[in-house]
Amino acid sequence: MKDKTILIAGGTGFIGFHLAKECKKVGLEVSSLSSKKPKKGRKIKGVKYFFCDISKKKKLKKEIKNKYNYVVNLSGHVDHVDKKKVNSSHNLGTKNLINLFIKNAPDHFIQIGSSAEYGKLRSPNKESFKCKPKSIYGLAKFNATKYALEIYRKYKFPITILRLYQAYGPQQDKNRLIPIIIDACKKNKKFNCSHGNQFRDYIYITDVTNFILKVLQTKKTVGQILNLGSGKKQKIKNIINTIKKYFKGGNPQFGVIKLRKDEPTHSYPDLSKNKKFINWKIKVSFNKGLKKTMKYYE
Repeated sequence: MKDKTILIAGGTGFIGFHLAKECKKVGLEVSSLSSKKPKKGRKIKGVKYFFCDISKKKKLKKEIKNKYNYVVNLSGHVDHVDKKKVNSSHNLGTKNLINLFIKNAPDHFIQIGSSAEYGKLRSPNKESFKCKPKSIYGLAKFNATKYALEIYRKYKFPITILRLYQAYGPQQDKNRLIPIIIDACKKNKKFNCSHGNQFRDYIYITDVTNFILKVLQTKKTVGQILNLGSGKKQKIKNIINTIKKYFKGGNPQFGVIKLRKDEPTHSYPDLSKNKKFINWKIKVSFNKGLKKTMKYYE
């Protein structure tokens, strides 16, 4: 991969930042495209930064004119309450980015989808399931997936969709479950939470980035949807209690926050399809990854 170029849309976000770091390590020339400047500690020397909202087609065309060997779309609106912004960034923005490269296709384009596309379908989720997204976010991601596959079929556009589960690790924003719980327990605060009986799949950030890099280097996955998770389900209540024990503080109020109507109690992937395409397995177990994450925030 040395001396090849990559554009990471959403390159200043949590996953984008870590992916950019790994890309630099393997010799890629990295460009980052995002609507906001990198936060303190997330600016990487040698990365070329472009700033643009990908839902703005004209501005996007004006900003990005180069051809890239690889494109990874990690962009999206974080706050899922604003329905219009969620659809604009995750659906319309994805279409704009794909269309930008149709006539000048990269060697590989990766669209990061979401486990939310499955909605409340039974777990373990299989890529062959007929998706029934229940949330605005899940629907926006699913519509982006459908469009990506349509462009693949029509133009043989080299795209792979990765349906990501819960990524976690150092430097994650404090608007996600694990950093929120760590912060509360570290400060020995009383905090409200759900009953905690949900099951989720958590995958450590370096395993996420390593998988993406593996996929970029193969043509086998083009036109495919692949789940991206650890393959190990975790009970939310156990995660909270583990963090509480580590910091010897925190007072979780289980059951105070009610589950959203669109929230599944079980969400974890079937990873059997991956074995057909990628020689890969997770390197960081959840216990090890959580300990690394807690040490970072400590």
